[in-house]
Amino acid sequence: MKLYYAPGACSMSPHIALQESGLKFSLEKLDFATRKVNGVDFSSINPKGYVPALQLDDGQVLTEGPAIIQYIADKVPERKLAPAAGSFERYRLMEWLNYITAELHKPIGSLFNPTLPDTVKQGTIQNIIRRFGYVDGVLAGKTYLMGDTYTVADGYLFWTISAAMHLKIDLSAFAALQQYHARVAARPAVQAALKAEGLAH
Repeated sequence: MKLYYAPGACSMSPHIALQESGLKFSLEKLDFATRKVNGVDFSSINPKGYVPALQLDDGQVLTEGPAIIQYIADKVPERKLAPAAGSFERYRLMEWLNYITAELHKPIGSLFNPTLPDTVKQGTIQNIIRRFGYVDGVLAGKTYLMGDTYTVADGYLFWTISAAMHLKIDLSAFAALQQYHARVAARPAVQAALKAEGLAH
């Protein structure tokens, strides 16, 4: 498998999932300036034009982070990176992935737009903080988002927290969230992904 990524982008989530999975994969870095990968127009790989994209060994390309990380998890069920398909807990995982995508990832992503008016920006930040407040309450007394077992949702949530911190959004009031972020960051697979992307030493 081949993961198309950009350092620090939301493709970090499937990158972490791949590191956790033990599956064999390679990385292909997107050049944001040229929108090319190794001189090839990225839109020819993913017509949507953004990372992540996972190219399978048979040539098929899967896009959208939540779909990619569930695919990776299902390739290695023994790793328990996602609850079994069809179980209620699997739907709980999907519930979290939808929340992270729509309520955290999407608004955080909008803040990278330099033309966003300040009034909209401030309102967006306040909404993001409120939503992280909800997550902080859920995480209180838990090791990971789904309980004691790490899942692919944790890699995705970890990235959203990291992106919010990069944007200097103040999450210092959320002790459980801070502890959780540090706990996930310490996982060997997460450290491997960060190092591979040039984000840790």
